[in-house]
Amino acid sequence: MTDGAGRAVTLPVKIERIYAAGPTASVLAFAVAPDKLMGWTSPFRDAERPFVPPRYAILPAYGRLTGRGNTANVEIVIKAKPDLIVDYGTIRDTYVSLADRVQAQTGIPYLLLDGDFDRMAEVILQFGRIAGEETRAAALAQYARDTITDIAARVVKIPPARRPRVYYGRGPQGLNTGLAGSINMESLEQVGAHNVTAELGKGSLVQVSIEQVLRWNPDVIMTTDPNFYALARTHPIWSAMPAVKSGRLHLSPALPFGWIDFPPSLNRLIGLRWLTRVLYPEAFPEDLRPIVRDFYSRFYHQTPTAAQLDQLLNSSPALS
Repeated sequence: MTDGAGRAVTLPVKIERIYAAGPTASVLAFAVAPDKLMGWTSPFRDAERPFVPPRYAILPAYGRLTGRGNTANVEIVIKAKPDLIVDYGTIRDTYVSLADRVQAQTGIPYLLLDGDFDRMAEVILQFGRIAGEETRAAALAQYARDTITDIAARVVKIPPARRPRVYYGRGPQGLNTGLAGSINMESLEQVGAHNVTAELGKGSLVQVSIEQVLRWNPDVIMTTDPNFYALARTHPIWSAMPAVKSGRLHLSPALPFGWIDFPPSLNRLIGLRWLTRVLYPEAFPEDLRPIVRDFYSRFYHQTPTAAQLDQLLNSSPALS
């Protein structure tokens, strides 16, 4: 087959063991073919483990081949004996070079799949065919397609002037963020929010200063990091910003995976529902609990309890 980078890759007739090169691919493989996912890139933390079935939570951690802080290598891959290596996300020359090198050294086919939000349903179907999980993939792809279409149709009716200027703070200090076009910012772009970092140009992740954020004066500040969320409410500069003072600092749920990114994979679908509910409560007044319950059942193979739903949704003052 031809992968997302245009590489011709010969696949084995039968695929039973799939090695995810990074966290983004782990979520894709877990959702579509959970019994063929060999393991995770890192072990689940105690707070994350209850949100997936125990048999998947205890899968071994093999490390990551790709991305920042890669912790795996060719020797680990060979010892694990996968039938297929898959990576899912932004496709760059460095990832293509890595895939070619690992495939040449191990003899194991290595696929790169395009992580662009607009191609999510297409890639789910493609991966389902590869993994022999066409029925489940078709249902998940339809869910993705319906979610993205519904939200786009409702957001387009919201006047641009009512779409907030948003700063997305990553990390414990909140000073790591994404530029326009970054896969980490696609969720915000999908819901029509204005990324305040757009004036810096397009790209991936970038480090900014608190003075820069102060000059931007965003209407809303988003984060997935509870440390930054706590800091921003007490820090003399952050706490004085109008967004924080007016209660428009929001902590995104992140169990077992982040709802905005961390990683930027299929988990972002439920994040779209949360973002629109928080940013546009009048246009998206629906109760998120049944939506979250349904998503987790479909994509994470376990229905959350009422207490778990409260744990997820009460992290946001706008919904508690």
